[in-house]
Formats: sequence, structure tokens, C-alpha cells
Amino acid sequence: MIRFLARRLLLVIPALVGLMILTFVMVRLVPTDPAAALAGENATAEQIEEIRRSYGFDRPLYEQFWSYTKQISRGDFGVSVYSNRPVSADIAIRLPATIELTLVALMFAAVIGVSIGVAAAVWRNSFFDHLIRILSVAGLAVASFWAAIMMQLLFSMEFDWLPLHGRLSVRYSAPPFVTGLYLVDSLIAGQIDTFMNALRHIVMPAFTLSLGGLATIVRFTRSAMIETLHRDFVAYEQAVGYSRWRIIVPYVLRNSVVTPVTQIGLLFGALISGAVAIEAIFDWPGLGSYLVQAIFTSDYNAILAVTLVIGFIYAFVNIIIDLVHGMIDPRVAEQL
Repeated sequence: MIRFLARRLLLVIPALVGLMILTFVMVRLVPTDPAAALAGENATAEQIEEIRRSYGFDRPLYEQFWSYTKQISRGDFGVSVYSNRPVSADIAIRLPATIELTLVALMFAAVIGVSIGVAAAVWRNSFFDHLIRILSVAGLAVASFWAAIMMQLLFSMEFDWLPLHGRLSVRYSAPPFVTGLYLVDSLIAGQIDTFMNALRHIVMPAFTLSLGGLATIVRFTRSAMIETLHRDFVAYEQAVGYSRWRIIVPYVLRNSVVTPVTQIGLLFGALISGAVAIEAIFDWPGLGSYLVQAIFTSDYNAILAVTLVIGFIYAFVNIIIDLVHGMIDPRVAEQL
């Protein structure tokens, strides 16, 4: 197990280096002038040139990259052009909001997706199964930003059931910082009112974000369950006299859940990237809205830093998923 962790961690390093190189080159290829964006519309050519020199934008690309690499090796992401604060400080403030949104969305996708997938497989070719297959295709086809706007119009504007945007209402203050996750910190502080308000704010953006992943998990769970239900050991246990659900819950589900768990790990990275549009629509103060702001202002340091942080989180989550595989399936554990 220790050798597996060491090997995977070593593989993360070249992956992050490649990600940094790719992102660095791509943001430099965009035909925008960050010095002009920083200087403003009324800046003179001399002022723009001075800003370009002070931030090093006038140096060759390879010198900029080498300087940035040395900076990253010291744990320094640089200063944000827009906020004029260290990028690491901006990320530390905004990362918990994105993690909380992603975790709740992943919980929606996993719990609801696995449950519906199991039910669709058990009642295969029934009306319920056909309905679920249609809805899962629709969940994959519908654009998340369109679903977000429709949910806002319905549940916020029409029925006034859920808040329109933000993490908390104006009359509530953030709970004392422990994890940065409002749902967790409010429970730790015993602030039930704050917890309920934070829960009402996160339900709609999290569920919207989870739609694509939920549909994917439903499809993979249903397929894996149907395949397992046709195995010989299921027929043997039925012949012995085990009840249907006694076979499905401890045996069939455990042998079928490896594939959905893999998808859950992959979905975590997809949900973080998909949170960009959702956070912008719901005015959620996370990394997604920060990245959108950085793109509009050509804030190269912020763009690169957010990309690296998301890449690291994605790699770390996949290592955790491999370990979970070993806990679920002993055959996988022997290969670690």
C-alpha cells in the first residue's frame, strides 16, 4: 500500500508540471494585453509600458516561465493583478466554498444516482426503468447553465422557495472558521439557524451541478447491476432460498459498485470544472467565479494558480478512489 501511494504521488508531479506548461503557454497565446487591462481604458502608452515592465510581461516567454517555475517551487503563486493581493490568499478564501459546493453536488449524484440505478436494474424493462433511462439521457443532454437559470426562475422567482444567490442571507454572518465549509462550521458552532440558511442556499446550485454526474452514475450503476444479476452466484443463492433483497444489498451491490465508484472519482474533477458556470450564475464566491474574473482581467497568475490547484485536487481524489477500490474489492487490493 505504501509503495502504491509513493508511486502515485511521484506520477502526480510530472502531470502537474505538464499541466502548468500547457496552461502557461495557452494563456500567453490569447490575444490580450494584461498590462493594458490592468492600466485601464484611459491609460497612456507610457503607463502601459511601465506596467508591462514591472510585471515582466515584456520578457521572452521562456524567461517568464522559468521565473514562474522558481516562484511556484517556493509556494508563491504571485500577486493577483485584479485584487492586488497574493493569489494564495485569494484561493484560501474561496477554495472552501467550491469544495463545499462540489461535495454536496457529489453527494446528491452518488446517493440519488446509485439508489435509482439499483432500482432501475432490479425492475429492468419496467415503466420505471424506461422512465429513468429517458431522464438520464436528458440529464446528460441538458446544459448546466440552462438548468441553473430555469431552476432560479422556478424555485426562486416563481415560488420563492429557495434563495436566488450567495452562500448566506444578508442578515446571517459566517460561522466561526474551522473548515471553511459553512454547513460543517455552523454545526460545530451549534448555529442551527445558520446551518439551515446555508443549506437552503446550497441546495439549488449543488443539485444543478450534480445533474450530469447523477445521470452518469445512474447509467453505470444500472449496467453494472444487470451484469452482476446474471452471474452464477446469484442464481445459486436464489436456488438456496435467499430473498431477492438479501441477495441484492450485500452481494450484488458490492460486486457492482466498483464501476460507479470510479465514476464518482472522475466526476469530482468534472464537478469542480463545471462549477465555473454554476458559481457565476448563482453568485457563489468560490474558485469558479474567481477564475471567471481572472479570465476577464487577463490575470495570468490567478488563472495558472487555480488550474494547478484543481489539477492537484483531481489527482489526490483519484488516489483516494483507488484506495477505496481496494477496500471494496480485495482483488484490487492485491494489485496495489
